[in-house]
Amino acid sequence: MKYEVILFDADDTLFDYGMAEGHALSSVFSAYGMPTGADDYTASYKEINHKLWADLELGRITSAALRVERFHRLFSAHGLTLDAQEFSDAYLRFLGEGTFLIQGAVELCGELSGIRLAIITNGIKEVQTSRIQDSPLCDTFEQIIISEEAGYQKPDTGIFDYAFAKLGIEDKAKVLIVGDSLTSDIQGGINYGIDTCWFNPLGKVNSLGIESTYEISSLAELLDIVGIPES
Repeated sequence: MKYEVILFDADDTLFDYGMAEGHALSSVFSAYGMPTGADDYTASYKEINHKLWADLELGRITSAALRVERFHRLFSAHGLTLDAQEFSDAYLRFLGEGTFLIQGAVELCGELSGIRLAIITNGIKEVQTSRIQDSPLCDTFEQIIISEEAGYQKPDTGIFDYAFAKLGIEDKAKVLIVGDSLTSDIQGGINYGIDTCWFNPLGKVNSLGIESTYEISSLAELLDIVGIPES
């Protein structure tokens, strides 16, 4: 086979982050006596959160600061008198329950059983660990590489150095990274000199000039890339 190791991004590649986020926001606002809070503030929260995660990729904020700052900004914008730290802690507990998977993830990983699989994610350690360990993919991955432990986040090459050391990999030509983010997963793979596969189920237009080795719209298409016939 062309690839011996596949590095999977977690969120919106194998795990449905949108569903996990929706569950967490609905649950945490309800716990704070605001049953319509998710409906009222999710759009604003997502805009704030997206900007902060972009800052994280650029090294402008730490993961620890991000998890609280997004709620500081949300509450400030809407005049809510809630404790951002306490709210964040509760939100993360609910987010860790979100084991929802992208369609075809279980089947794909089963077909790839002869290839070494690992997760490489910029997510928050306790959240990602909980979601993966409690999911049907709990025994799938040789390593779970999380940016908080590595000390670097995608697209920084440092997280790939960390992953390669953890996995004992020497030949970059035998490694493929699969992810939904052009700026994080694909740019990270390009920076490190490994092949990349952009998972683009919604058919987004690539206007960033970041060119992946492959592009797929469904997870099953990955089987053809690695040379495994669909069963």
